[in-house]
Amino acid sequence: MNRGLFITFEGADGCGKSTQLNLLAEYLTKKGFEVVVTREPGAKGLGEKIREILLNYDGPVSDRCESFLFLADRAQHIDMIVNPAVKAGKIVLCDRHTDSTVAYQGYGRQLPLDRIKMLNEIAVNGRHPDLTFVFDIDVETSMKRVGDDKDRMESAGKEFHNRVRYGYLEIAKQEPKRVKVLDATKTIDEISKLVIDLFEQNFGI
Repeated sequence: MNRGLFITFEGADGCGKSTQLNLLAEYLTKKGFEVVVTREPGAKGLGEKIREILLNYDGPVSDRCESFLFLADRAQHIDMIVNPAVKAGKIVLCDRHTDSTVAYQGYGRQLPLDRIKMLNEIAVNGRHPDLTFVFDIDVETSMKRVGDDKDRMESAGKEFHNRVRYGYLEIAKQEPKRVKVLDATKTIDEISKLVIDLFEQNFGI
């Protein structure tokens, strides 16, 4: 493989996506690939300041404002981090991306999906993930794993998070070639093997 890749990791809080991202990064680095690990919101630089507002601001935030903050972070992230790395032939592994906005603000906050998708397109400017892993988990288990110390998004309530889960599964149904759903209740090692297998099947590594 001699081209850069953009791989995203999605799912509810507590699903284990960050753990799996780091395990795949470790595996690919050992295989000799240049890997960039990043996240949305909150990539290095301006994104860190936007993340602080999104997750910890203690005043009211309108649903539309929340969406635009995520989108602003995304545009900066794509232009400053993702595109340069992919063009340089690196593998970018990203913790959350456009599907999070569709699932959380579209399905969760119940904002118009067509608008969310249109705004996502403006933010990414043609850059889409080559592969997306969605780690599926029921809301009760997710909340247990998160614990009592929840940020603003994690505290949104059970109904909200059930809608988010449904949103992710709908996205996977609509884009089965790109989006792969994995059972996040399996062990870390079992999930890691599935992630590596799917990665290798998709890119012939």
